Amino acid sequence: MSGAELVRIATRRSRLAVWQAEAVAAQLQNLHPELEVELVGMSTQGDRVLDSPLAKIGGKGLFVKELEDGLLDGRADIAVHSMKDVPMAFPPQLHLPVIMRREDPRDAFVSNRFESLAALPPDARIGTSSLRRQCQIMAQLPGARILELRGNVNTRLAKLDAGTFEAIILAAAGLKRLGLEDRIREYISTDWSLPAIGQGAIGIECRRDDSRINELIAPLDDPESNARVLAERAINARLNGGCQVPIAGFAQLTDNEIFIRGLIGYPDGHRIIRGHARGEVVDAEPLGREVAELLLAQGAGKILAALGMEVPYYQ
Repeated sequence: MSGAELVRIATRRSRLAVWQAEAVAAQLQNLHPELEVELVGMSTQGDRVLDSPLAKIGGKGLFVKELEDGLLDGRADIAVHSMKDVPMAFPPQLHLPVIMRREDPRDAFVSNRFESLAALPPDARIGTSSLRRQCQIMAQLPGARILELRGNVNTRLAKLDAGTFEAIILAAAGLKRLGLEDRIREYISTDWSLPAIGQGAIGIECRRDDSRINELIAPLDDPESNARVLAERAINARLNGGCQVPIAGFAQLTDNEIFIRGLIGYPDGHRIIRGHARGEVVDAEPLGREVAELLLAQGAGKILAALGMEVPYYQ
């Protein structure tokens, strides 16, 4: 590169989203010291509508569409996303070539009075905005009262501190990134709570035909994280899932082998279907689809239909 160049980053305005965008900016400037980076803050529907559960206000793309509009109309060059918020389909002109090195993908138990999930009283008030978390909690703590919890991380912590809940469940990655790791009382095992698809990973979206930007951001991609998220997202793609459905997927790498687990269940946890697959990393996406087929074979279509979702064709 020669001369100063500018990269404009579309981001939500929440503290965590800005942290993520600034982390991308810092890495870009480490790679290209002469680069100028500008953050373009945007408000998304998911940020504006805080009095309704995510599953009831549209689900897919609630935190993404406005950022994509900024890419399409030229206000921004790249958009930085939490991968668990990113829908499967992209506008034809856009793609997501970069998945950065993944942070801790686990859920975190946060409480001011109790050390762990196991220590909660049977009728504990637990705050979460995630049907995936609700489903898995209710399967193991059927007496718990799951209460809607929306807002940014600090807003959610403030509601806990005000005594609204005995505990809340948040993504460990977000708390760590914001320097709030000391609020975590327990890291929840992935055997207890399978993470959201893409949880802990940051993705970078841009215009397909912008060769300058694609070249600039390419070194930020982490191939292992990319393979894991690709496998997880393949489950969601096959099931036509979103935040309206309790779906989870989690891939792990060991040497050149990938192991992926997936689940789908009813929100009240009375039935959860699980599947897993193992194979070579190069087959990450087909292995994710294989897990989805295992879920469909066990009745995932019935759960999707019961929740008003389109049921994928299954033979």
